[in-house]
Amino acid sequence: MKAIKANITKGLQRGSYLVACDNSGAKRLFIISFRGGKGVKGRNPRGGVGDFITASVRSGNPEMRKKVVNAVIVRQKKEYRRADGMRIKFEDNAAIVLKDDKGNPKGTLVKGPIAREVVGRWPAVAKIAKAVV
Repeated sequence: MKAIKANITKGLQRGSYLVACDNSGAKRLFIISFRGGKGVKGRNPRGGVGDFITASVRSGNPEMRKKVVNAVIVRQKKEYRRADGMRIKFEDNAAIVLKDDKGNPKGTLVKGPIAREVVGRWPAVAKIAKAVV
């Protein structure tokens, strides 16, 4: 996984709900864990834009519901700062469902914009994105 140049504020934690912004069949995701994160014993794990998560599908197609899936966070409400000084925040918290650990998305199209930091780290997700902010 490639490093991100922005100083991303970790705006999401375990137990947060996300919107699935692709056409994979999931609508609402519940964060179970963050992959590859460092932490301290007893501290809640947190994540932000571009992080790889494990989530449970809470609503969506009947065949997708109650499944544990891998996903990438592409938008967050909590603002974060880029290296050039610009601050970015979105209207909602959103993620894209992945079909494998390599970062290939399950869906074929993305609804809404995604952050530029995601494009640098996950090139397969960038291919299906319409708008990058």
